[in-house]
Amino acid sequence: MILIKGGTVIGPTGAIPAEVLVVGEQVSAVFAPGQGPQEGDFETLDATGKYVIPGGVDAHTHMELPFGGTFASDTFDTGTRAAAWGGTTTIIDFAVQRTGEVVQDGLAAWHGKADGNCHIDYAFHMILGGVDDESLKAMDTLVADEGITSFKLFMAYPGVFYSDDGQILRAMQKARDNGAMIMMHAENGPAIDVLVKQALERGETDPIHHGLTRPEALEAEATSRAIWLAGVAADCPLYIVHLSASKALEQVAAARDLGRNVFAETCPQYLYLTLEDQLGAPGFEGAKWVCSTPLRSKHETHRADLWRGLRSNDLSVVSTDHCPFCFKDQKELGIGDFSKIPNGIGSVEHRVDLLYQGVVDGKLSLARWVETIATTPARMFGLYPRKGIIAPGSDADIVLYDPAARTRISVENHHMNMDHSAWEGYEIAGKVDTVMSRGRVIVKDGAYHGAKGHGQFVRRGLSDYLL
Repeated sequence: MILIKGGTVIGPTGAIPAEVLVVGEQVSAVFAPGQGPQEGDFETLDATGKYVIPGGVDAHTHMELPFGGTFASDTFDTGTRAAAWGGTTTIIDFAVQRTGEVVQDGLAAWHGKADGNCHIDYAFHMILGGVDDESLKAMDTLVADEGITSFKLFMAYPGVFYSDDGQILRAMQKARDNGAMIMMHAENGPAIDVLVKQALERGETDPIHHGLTRPEALEAEATSRAIWLAGVAADCPLYIVHLSASKALEQVAAARDLGRNVFAETCPQYLYLTLEDQLGAPGFEGAKWVCSTPLRSKHETHRADLWRGLRSNDLSVVSTDHCPFCFKDQKELGIGDFSKIPNGIGSVEHRVDLLYQGVVDGKLSLARWVETIATTPARMFGLYPRKGIIAPGSDADIVLYDPAARTRISVENHHMNMDHSAWEGYEIAGKVDTVMSRGRVIVKDGAYHGAKGHGQFVRRGLSDYLL
């Protein structure tokens, strides 16, 4: 048994001083201060001056993802260990089916990558790279038997993952029938390919052109089209991934104002980083920040609008889209041709801290911080109340967060398998102090106490946000 004393428990309803009793892998009880057990065979964790929050749930990661002739540099071993250091105790990664492949074979391949290698608990979404009769049947099977209740489609990347509008509609109709969530990469891929080809023909090869050839209009158009298609499919549940731009957010907000089953996430990079300062860095340096959707201009209102969307719940979740690549030998595949730069940024270790900085800056409340990093993703993707809250019967995934400490982010001290940091030099007014995963202390006193294989696969139910 472990008794956490002296801290302030933060949940979706606010902050309360409380003691938390952990028995085995679960939270046993939450007591008013001084009302917990006074003696017995238990360890005490002193949380005085600290926030006691549910472990983070990162609902969008890509460990070991094959992309652009290489693989994401974090394995399930290194990536989940880094997540644990940063206060995330559950990830939802994406198993992949490519065109012509059997959906169940893709899922089995991802189980093979993750099984026995994870330091924290994990679940899967399923990427559908080829929507046909067999993959539509597989959707029913995965929902009913495998605990996979969300399916990602792409309006981008023709020839790789792209689905046309007819395929998207069929998948949405199936999801409406079986209760699953459709997750959408919303960018107009065929139009982007035209702009990319034209830019390269003009000799515009630097990383900044990755962003310039994926303009806001093509994210907003695809977001709107996805919402309309979901409406045709009897209001199929729709979740827009990695939303980066103001006009795309307007489409989501308008649908939500009508009571639609439309949700969206953003990512830390869109809240802080910019086209000019990062993608436009001198020489090839900007390749470090190539991701899709791209970083947006600091001369427009995107970042302020996204923070406002988080406050208003038009943006429901902050995930990372963690898909790291090393600069040397991986990002450098795109020297002389920005379209060949592997798309992805590594942030799984920093999400909890970066969103806490929003609290410090007066952009989020403490309760909303916890909602966006833990409670809402758990509810959105069928993990609640096992995950995402500190309550009797929930898994004892708990973080002690020290608001008086500071976090300096650097390649010198991060734990992700990368040779650079997208967040080099950032300082956060707060720090993850102690991390528990299912009752086991895995980070404490600046040392790591976890182990590969501790993490378990979690079968998910349907989203809590759907009627």
